[in-house]
Amino acid sequence: MHLRKWDAYRVYLILSGGSSFLFNLIFTLNLVYEAKVIGLTPLQLVLVGTTLEISCFLFEIPTGIVADLYSRRLSVIIGFFLIGIGFTIEGSLPFFAAVLINQVIWGIGSTFTSGALEAWIADEVGEENTGRVFLRGSQAGQIGGIAGIVISVVLGSIALALPVVIGGLAFMVLVALLVLVMPETGFKPVPRGERTHWQSMLSPLRDGVKLVRRRPLLLTFLAMVLVGGLYSEGFDRLWQAHLLRDLTLPALGSLNPVVWFGIIDIVAMVLVAGTTEVIRRRVNMRSDRAVARTLLVSYLLLIVGLLFFALAVNIWIALAALWVVNIMRRSVDPLFSTWTNRHIDSNVRATVLSSFGQANALGQIGGGPFVGLIGDRLGIRAALSASALLFSPVVWLVARASRQQATMTQEAEAAAEPSAQPGETV
Repeated sequence: MHLRKWDAYRVYLILSGGSSFLFNLIFTLNLVYEAKVIGLTPLQLVLVGTTLEISCFLFEIPTGIVADLYSRRLSVIIGFFLIGIGFTIEGSLPFFAAVLINQVIWGIGSTFTSGALEAWIADEVGEENTGRVFLRGSQAGQIGGIAGIVISVVLGSIALALPVVIGGLAFMVLVALLVLVMPETGFKPVPRGERTHWQSMLSPLRDGVKLVRRRPLLLTFLAMVLVGGLYSEGFDRLWQAHLLRDLTLPALGSLNPVVWFGIIDIVAMVLVAGTTEVIRRRVNMRSDRAVARTLLVSYLLLIVGLLFFALAVNIWIALAALWVVNIMRRSVDPLFSTWTNRHIDSNVRATVLSSFGQANALGQIGGGPFVGLIGDRLGIRAALSASALLFSPVVWLVARASRQQATMTQEAEAAAEPSAQPGETV
C-alpha cells in the first residue's frame, strides 16, 4: 500500500524536532563516553575533531552537487542514514578506531544534509515563507533537544554507551519514516539523459562558483561563515574544561557533576525557544534590513558573552554568560538561513550552501589548533578570549553585507523604473 506523502512543513518540523532529539540524546554524554569508556587521551580527542572537520571539508561540495543534480530529498535521506550508521558503530565498538570511522561516516552524512535540507524546504514552501518556517523549525528543535538531553542522562546512568547506540539506531527509524512520507514537489532535477556526462555533474558547482563570484554579498556571507568556524571549534572543545578546571560547579548532592551539563543545555534550550518566539513576533523576517539589524545585535551580544565567560571568576556570572552565548549562537541560525536563501538561485542553492559548510569546516580546522595552542601556553581563559577576538570581524562583515544589500536594492529599483520615451518629459 502506497502511503501518501505528508505536507512539507509538517515533515520539516518533525525532522527538526526529531533530529535535534537524537543529536542531543547522543551528544550530551558522548565526550564522557569517549573519555571514560574508550579512554581517549586529550590528543586523541583532538584528532577525533580534526578527522570530522576534514571529512566535512572534503565532501561538502560533492554532496551538494548530488543534491542540486538529483534530489534534495534523496540527499537528506542518505545523510541521516550515514549518521545513524556511524554512531551505531561507535557505540557498539568501544575502540579509538571505531570513533575515527564514525567521524568519517558522520562527516560525510552531515554534508549530505548540509544545504540540502534548507534547499529542500525553501523549494517546497517558497522563499517568501522560509523565515517563518526556519523559526518554527528552530523552536521544534529546542523542544526535541530538551527531551533528548533528559533521556540521554537517564540512559547514560545505566551505561554510557546506551545513548550513542540507541541514538544511532533511532536515526534509522527516522530515515524509514522520511522514505515513506517526505515529499519533493518544488525541485526540478536535471533530465536523466544528461546525468551521465561529467560536464553536467560539475555544472552545479561551476554555476554556484560563478554566482558567488558575481555577487559580492554572497562572498561576504561566505566570510561570515569562515569567521564563525575560526572561533567555534576552540570554544566547543574548551568550554566544559573551563567550567571543570578554572571554576567550581555547585554541588548537586550525590548526583554526578555531568548532570550540570544537562542542566546547562536544558536551560539554554528553554531560553532559545523563548528568544526565537520573540524574534518571530517582533522581527519582519521578509525584510533583509530587519534581519541584518537583528543579526548584528545578536553577534555583538555573542562576542560580549564569550569574553565574560572566558574572564569570569564567579561561577554564576560564567553560567549567565554561557547561556547568553548559547542563546545567541542558536538564535542566529534561522536569521542567517533566511537572509542567505533569498540571494541564492534555486538550481544551485544546495551547492552554494554546501560551500558555506565547507568554509565553516575550513575555519574550524584552522582556528581550533591555534586556540588549542594558546590554551596549552597561556591557559583556557586566554584561549577562550582568543576565540572571541577571532569572531569579532563578523560585526564588520554584517555591516558590509547590509551596505551591499542596500546597493543591490537601489540598483534593482533603478532598473525597474520605466525609461522615458522619445518626446516625453521626464
